[in-house]
Amino acid sequence: MSQDTPCIAVCMIDPKTKLCFGCGRTLPEIARWGRMSADERLALMDGLAARMHDAGLAAMGRRRD
Repeated sequence: MSQDTPCIAVCMIDPKTKLCFGCGRTLPEIARWGRMSADERLALMDGLAARMHDAGLAAMGRRRD
């Protein structure tokens, strides 16, 4: 199972959109992340850039480990 994550360690939630400024996930999605299947995580990650764009939030780029 993949441990890939969209987290870039900028963990701040936008009060208007309820999305994390760093990764674009909601708090419930972040909380469930470890229990999601690899397919669920990949599907969510595939839509994060569009979600951030639609919310008017600038994507900050992925952290490289």
